[in-house]
Amino acid sequence: MPLIAGVMAAGLAPASAQNLSIGLKSEATSMDPQFHQLSTNIQVSKNIFEALTTQDALQMVTPGLAESWEAVDDTTWRFKLRQGVKFHDGSDFTARDVIYSFCRVPLVENSPSAYTIFTGGIADMAAEDDHTLTITTTATNPLLPVDLWSLAILSANALGADDQVTYGPDGTCEGMGDVPQAPAFNDPAVAVGTGPYILDRYNRGSEVVVTRFDGYWGGTPQWEQVTMRPITSDGPRVAALLAGDVDMIESPPIQDIPRIEQDGFTIVDALSNRVIYLHMLQQEDAPGIGGTDGENPLMDARVRQAISMSINREAITERIMGGYAQAAGELLPPPMFGTSERPVEAYDPERARELLAEAGYPDGFSITLGTPNDRYINDEQVAQAVAQMLAQIGISVSVDASTASQFFSRRNALEFPVYLAGWGASSGDMSSPLKSLVATYDETLGMGPTNAGRYSNPEMDELLMTAMATIDDEARDQMLQDAQTMVLDDYGIIPLHYEQTVWAMKPDLTYEPRVDQYTLAAEVKSAAE
Repeated sequence: MPLIAGVMAAGLAPASAQNLSIGLKSEATSMDPQFHQLSTNIQVSKNIFEALTTQDALQMVTPGLAESWEAVDDTTWRFKLRQGVKFHDGSDFTARDVIYSFCRVPLVENSPSAYTIFTGGIADMAAEDDHTLTITTTATNPLLPVDLWSLAILSANALGADDQVTYGPDGTCEGMGDVPQAPAFNDPAVAVGTGPYILDRYNRGSEVVVTRFDGYWGGTPQWEQVTMRPITSDGPRVAALLAGDVDMIESPPIQDIPRIEQDGFTIVDALSNRVIYLHMLQQEDAPGIGGTDGENPLMDARVRQAISMSINREAITERIMGGYAQAAGELLPPPMFGTSERPVEAYDPERARELLAEAGYPDGFSITLGTPNDRYINDEQVAQAVAQMLAQIGISVSVDASTASQFFSRRNALEFPVYLAGWGASSGDMSSPLKSLVATYDETLGMGPTNAGRYSNPEMDELLMTAMATIDDEARDQMLQDAQTMVLDDYGIIPLHYEQTVWAMKPDLTYEPRVDQYTLAAEVKSAAE
């Protein structure tokens, strides 16, 4: 067989000069960029919607729809908005769209992980003119420009707002009209952003297709059309790449990487900021626990410590993750902001058994461990390994694995006494996991929105709030370290490992690995560039 024919048969035909297709590991649950704070959703929506600020592959904050900003005083920021920016429907981007977008966040119904965590501290917003905006916060917030990268800017016109939109905190804005809810964003006429690509169609379970926005302010996007296909099973996802059905895939199975490279495809990878962790339901009435006469043993810190000490993290990273992970001692990998170089918990099953006995459970108990089976790298296998390790100290574990969409709904309904999940810090600092995962759950304040373990430590909450209102970086760094130490000393949550993220693609493509693990179609380039 001629060389070129052989290469073509192996699926190495160059990607179409105009079209790009990507096989995603998980499916976005909504096209509404303000519905679910989930990386699967964010990485799709970032092609369509933009924010005032953006982040590069290393999470450095750079201008987005705001070209500059300044702190006027401790609680007031002034943003100069980019001029000449058009929405996909041809309308102009102005400060009114920003105010509308922030106002809509608390009005989004049934959000599994709300964006109010970013808007709860905003006291006021006002447009000095169409392209100058002031934001007043309830307290000093040095991370506001970082937080804003997470808030998608929507078209006030496309969503039916009045001509005048006036900001009010906690869902009290005026001029909002009849606010569309998440399902309405399946319609491209509603999902209108300023991003490089326009939503063409969203077929749940099949594909998301976006097309080039020729009026994009940042220059002509490379691809005329991008198709993002959820292929949740590892084998079919790899097969789709090898057969040329897609040009690129995320998270190829670790065991398949040598074969993919051998077939001529490009592999890129990087350590991510995502920590995989166990969270434990710390309230009196917890389901899924047996052999304890109705008591919840997870209320006892000694039991939580025993669980942590029974887990051999190094074995998981080597045997389950194939070396594409690092054992975790913290909620972010050092040296990211707010980390303390805390050592990884030592594997000590003998001491774990002693702790269980001291807590009154010498014979152990039974418990259910919830996990997604298509969201994180080898998530179900990791959960099964944890179950086997816990069995060694007398805790009988039943692993309840489900797809990500099912898992997150059940997790948020507090159906699991213990669950495995992951968190990637959108801000790149320790305040992100502390605020979301372990701050006392308070829907009004936007604290603990992903704290489905209901861990609560008022002293840590107070320190975290102080840190988030501290301008001095050195002082804030120390406070975040101290706040994390309180949580980890209390075994309020158990970090397992940091993921190493991998992408595989045809050799005529390039992609700079992102610390946040996002697969952004707009950043996939031709290798010839």
